[in-house]
Amino acid sequence: MKMKTLLPASLLLAVVLGSTPALAATEITLFRFFGGCSDEYANVTDLAKAVGECGIIQVLTNKFNAENKDGIIVKTQSVEWGVYYDRLSANVAARTPPDIAVMHRSVLPNYQLRNLLQPLGKDFAAVGIDTADFVPVAREAVSARGELWALPFDVHALLWHVNADLFIKAGLVDDKGQPKMPTSPAELMRHAELMKAKTGKPYFAIPSGADPMPTWQYLTWIWQQGGDLVDTERQAQLGSKESKESLRLLDTLYAAGHANPRHDYAGAQQAFLGGEAAVLVNGTWGVDTYAAQAKEPNVALKNYAVRDMPTLHGKDAVWSDSHTWVVPKQPKPDAAKQKAVLTFLKFLYDNNLQWARTGHLPVRASVLASAEMRALPHRGEYTRTAIIATALPPIEFQRGIMDVMVNELNSTWLVHKDPDTALTAAQRAISAILRRSRFR
Repeated sequence: MKMKTLLPASLLLAVVLGSTPALAATEITLFRFFGGCSDEYANVTDLAKAVGECGIIQVLTNKFNAENKDGIIVKTQSVEWGVYYDRLSANVAARTPPDIAVMHRSVLPNYQLRNLLQPLGKDFAAVGIDTADFVPVAREAVSARGELWALPFDVHALLWHVNADLFIKAGLVDDKGQPKMPTSPAELMRHAELMKAKTGKPYFAIPSGADPMPTWQYLTWIWQQGGDLVDTERQAQLGSKESKESLRLLDTLYAAGHANPRHDYAGAQQAFLGGEAAVLVNGTWGVDTYAAQAKEPNVALKNYAVRDMPTLHGKDAVWSDSHTWVVPKQPKPDAAKQKAVLTFLKFLYDNNLQWARTGHLPVRASVLASAEMRALPHRGEYTRTAIIATALPPIEFQRGIMDVMVNELNSTWLVHKDPDTALTAAQRAISAILRRSRFR
């Protein structure tokens, strides 16, 4: 005789009430930086109310949690930027990695080469992420050995933020009245001298203390000359003619008073917003902030413009990096969590335009070319940046390499170290890093 199967109490109650039991929530952990604003945006799901990197990613996460039909809850762990990668590495080493983590393109090789990340190409195809829509620089950022190792989220790069009124006052405008950008090192020096003579203001505001901004400008000029920091044989090239010319130009600009070596990040921004510099060298992430500031009645900057990095040599190029989303390998894989992770990644892919509101460039060609993108403030002024964006080769320990470059290059204008001596010291230190690093 067949035994009768007793229904669990919860299911029996659901049958009696004429309903079905709710799906158990699948929780996934998200590691990110971008600042902490969970209190400010608690329960906000209207993306129109989100401002800045932190606000937009927080509201995107809120919206996904509130609206997804699969019972998925994304639990955010916001980590302060300065210790983020140390914390992430500690979690990975302790075999408690997050389910998803934000990661810079420049850091990706450190994890991918150690087999700590899941390959994602087939998963992207399964959930409808069209990788053919990735702009080339974004696809390159996450590709290695014929596989995709992350979801690219943006391309961020150096721009020249421009006080157009100072350019008009200096007579540095074209026949349409637009700021005229230099096309060679010699022309840049002439423009800088003219700016100082006509307006009494320096041409540049550059974060110049312990900031990487001058190093990113230096790398840009190396690439524009057809050079590179590291050759295909993994040899440092800081003694090359391209490297020496790039540092010489930077050092000359500082020595001639066309940039203030005492500016830190906040000081350079304050000088630009205060109408005390014609060009601020900073990234895509500043666009919306400066556009909003220029509308404030107590801010001297009024006629704000943005320009792609001018090409001073024979090749278009500008320093860039990318924010990407990686999926760390789990000690005990969970199919439900894996499905939830991919569902959330698809949501982020679908909302790439929203992230582009930060000022960063979208990674999808269709979004980059869209009317919605062009309608965002100043975006039409720097769409070429997505095409000319350039990055260091995919090697390990790029943060260490950048630290060396910042220390040595910045010493030439901070303590008047001989440029050749600085490059020799950097060559030695970076060569030591490269000897223990691997290429992706």
